[in-house]
Amino acid sequence: MSISTALNNAMTGLNAASRGAAVVSGNIANALTPDYARRSLELTTSTISGNGVNVAGITRHQDPVLLADLRTTDADMVNTTVISEFHAGFENLVGTATDDTSIAARLSTLESSLITAASLPDSAQRLDDVARSARDLTEALNAASDGVRQMRSDADRTIGKQVDTLNQTLQDLEKLNARIPAVRNSGGDVGALLDQQQALINQVNEIVPVNAVARENDRVSLYSDGGLILLEGSAVEFSFSTTGETMPHMTVGNGLLSGLEANGQPVRITGDYAQIRGGALVAQFQVRDELAVEAQADLDAVARDLIERFESPGLDPTVTATDPGVFTDGGARFDVTAVTGLASRIELNTSVDPNAGGDSWKLRAGLGAATPGDPGDASQLQAFGAILDDTRPVSGASFGTGTLRAAEIAEALLSKAGTDAHRAEQRQSFAASAQQEMEQIVAEQGVDSDAELQRLILIEQAYSANAQIITVVNELMDTLLRI
Repeated sequence: MSISTALNNAMTGLNAASRGAAVVSGNIANALTPDYARRSLELTTSTISGNGVNVAGITRHQDPVLLADLRTTDADMVNTTVISEFHAGFENLVGTATDDTSIAARLSTLESSLITAASLPDSAQRLDDVARSARDLTEALNAASDGVRQMRSDADRTIGKQVDTLNQTLQDLEKLNARIPAVRNSGGDVGALLDQQQALINQVNEIVPVNAVARENDRVSLYSDGGLILLEGSAVEFSFSTTGETMPHMTVGNGLLSGLEANGQPVRITGDYAQIRGGALVAQFQVRDELAVEAQADLDAVARDLIERFESPGLDPTVTATDPGVFTDGGARFDVTAVTGLASRIELNTSVDPNAGGDSWKLRAGLGAATPGDPGDASQLQAFGAILDDTRPVSGASFGTGTLRAAEIAEALLSKAGTDAHRAEQRQSFAASAQQEMEQIVAEQGVDSDAELQRLILIEQAYSANAQIITVVNELMDTLLRI
């Protein structure tokens, strides 16, 4: 081997060692950086002189199958979390079996107050307690209905924000698709751009689960699980009109709520032919258009049952067939054509509500009575108590097809809410475990700090060896020049 060959080998070795040290140090520094992929230096024999080492490039290591599996668990985790939070919120609104302020507990208090008042019908305080407990029950239903409406409104606003984020992220990916080949063709390192590309894909995936398809020159195309094109050359543009404050009667069907569109075309998000499945966006639509609507229907069924019970023919001889009973729909008699949102409108008849200027003695004498009548007559109070214990079919709710007492309907509401919350929490817990497991598997394919440190030691030794060769060559050259 000639001196010049030895010197060339050592110089290329130093360059390779320097580049290798930079790659390894970058791996170590970014070991905990999200979406960072491990790099390795690719070396080949120099093609010019046939001696020495040449840096062929830097390879970015990523397993597309593992990444796809991780994206699936990420999207499932976000989806189940949104659903679980809704069910937990609704359970909190209606209360639990051990909650003294639950709707069922309020109804039980009303029944007890009617029994207590019937035992001493001339007691103004006990009559006031009946009015108070009835008012507390209506306010509990009002609060629960308002809470459901608020969660529905929050879902609507969240959809708007997610659509904006989705559009911006897809546009950023479109720009990256154009930039990456340009940087690579100019000889630049595109590793950081590919990390950014991966991070943007993950952002899209949380909102809309995607399938990423690699294209030439490190570009990528995105499709939803239902086959909707999100990015193929150019990014699709989603549109959605935020309503802000929703009301129980508002739906996509009647045109009062916005659906989702892509490039001006409606997007199917439900059913067997849904174009988008899972993820945060579908979960928010499910909350707004399905879960909140069902929860409202359950609350309305409880409110309807209460109003209809106290409007039963013959229950109160002092009222006419057109007069409202103890419970009213905003002061009016129940209208079967206006059930939606009834829980938000139910209120105690002002004629028996002392807080509204009414007289609680009418609970004993009858709502249409002009005078207090016999203060010892408890027949009307007993009739009011008995009607709550009467078994009736439930309309417009998912509590079954049998006949139920008023207390059983309220308990069924709490039971259903608790069961749904428990099931949703279980699904969310399973999704969290699956996501954590996939994150660990992907992390094992990432940067191993111990292995990188070992590589760094080898690189240091190679650098030292090449530097020693240069020193020896220098000494030989000096010796030759002195001869």
